[in-house]
Amino acid sequence: MNLLFLLLFGLISNGATYKPVVLIHGILSGPEKMIVLFEEIEKAHPDTKIYNFDKYDGWSSLENTWRQVLEFRSFLEVIGRKHPDGINVVGYSQGGLIARAAIQTLPFHKINIFISISSPQAGQFGANFLHLVFPDLAANTAYELFYSKIGQHISIANYWNDPLEQDLYYKFSKFLPIINNEIRTQNSSQYKNTLLRLNKMILIGGPNDGVITPWESSHFGYFNTTLNVIPLHKRPIYIEDAIGLKSLENNGKLVIIIKPFVHHLTWHTNRRVIQEVIIPYLD
Repeated sequence: MNLLFLLLFGLISNGATYKPVVLIHGILSGPEKMIVLFEEIEKAHPDTKIYNFDKYDGWSSLENTWRQVLEFRSFLEVIGRKHPDGINVVGYSQGGLIARAAIQTLPFHKINIFISISSPQAGQFGANFLHLVFPDLAANTAYELFYSKIGQHISIANYWNDPLEQDLYYKFSKFLPIINNEIRTQNSSQYKNTLLRLNKMILIGGPNDGVITPWESSHFGYFNTTLNVIPLHKRPIYIEDAIGLKSLENNGKLVIIIKPFVHHLTWHTNRRVIQEVIIPYLD
């Protein structure tokens, strides 16, 4: 009985220990917008160390995506050295895409779980998102600005994926087609292998998001040239296992969450939603 008691006590004690969490905010936002999520994690997992990335907030979130990726990668490296047993990373909206790219550019990492909350992982092509920043710019002509040397200094342009202008997308976009291994580079193998080191990758999104377009981009689904949405499992990025999504799923490490009736601006502020689709996946 004493041995059984000790075993049970050990399991309970181990279960109460959670890995540190790193949060990264979305576009035109800042760390203050992640406070509700911070509080809910703290409440559900007391004593968990939580780091809230506090750079590139407000208008500075429009700076070149690679610049933000490298800054966040450095942030992860510092935190990773403090916690060699591993950390969890949670990114919201643009922050989820930046976090994923930062993980991919880390040659070695001990990131346990990555949670992407309504992030344009396959790109963005929609007026609702565009008008947050450029109210007078139409989606069908945005490529004229975004697919240019000047345009590529803007974060949105780095993942603007115009399904009607794919030649220009591949020619001018210096971020998304590279990090998604749609364009092969000397780093392509690394971009795949680093994601495969994750214990879990959680992709969260839903049909009532209202901003990420198509909303399936949060799960790597995207428009084809006739503006029909091709789901993840039928897209080349999955079929060819370009960045390891197929391998992750085959090994039970990819979780796709579809939750309706959640608007883009409330994924990280609605306490009920946080409790239902984020907290259960942190360990």
